[in-house]
Amino acid sequence: MASHQLAGTRLLIVEDEYYLADDAKSALSEVGAEVLGPVATVSDARDLIEGGGAIDGVLLDINLRGEMAFEVADTLQSRGIPFAFVTGYDSGTLPERFSGTESLQKPVDPRQLVSVFGSLAASRKSNPTD
Repeated sequence: MASHQLAGTRLLIVEDEYYLADDAKSALSEVGAEVLGPVATVSDARDLIEGGGAIDGVLLDINLRGEMAFEVADTLQSRGIPFAFVTGYDSGTLPERFSGTESLQKPVDPRQLVSVFGSLAASRKSNPTD
């Protein structure tokens, strides 16, 4: 796996399904990422993002306990923080403004997750905004 790409990166997991969040955290930690969360609500995600600490990428579930997370995605976009959606919905669920955003279908293969975050981390390092 691409451990060199993720070593030292800070990745936030926003996911309300415990087992999926735990698997994602394990896979990302295994390759050297510092994992924030997981958090399971829009409010908790907002608090972490607005807390001022550096975040290099976010895995964002679209539906968090019945609340759509597009407000969180808007905040991430406005701050230049790369993110990928994870969802059980089809890609037609995404608003047009997120058409270019990576979207992973549940259940997510840990290798796919590491690959996507490796790409996000590389783009963040080559285009820093803060």
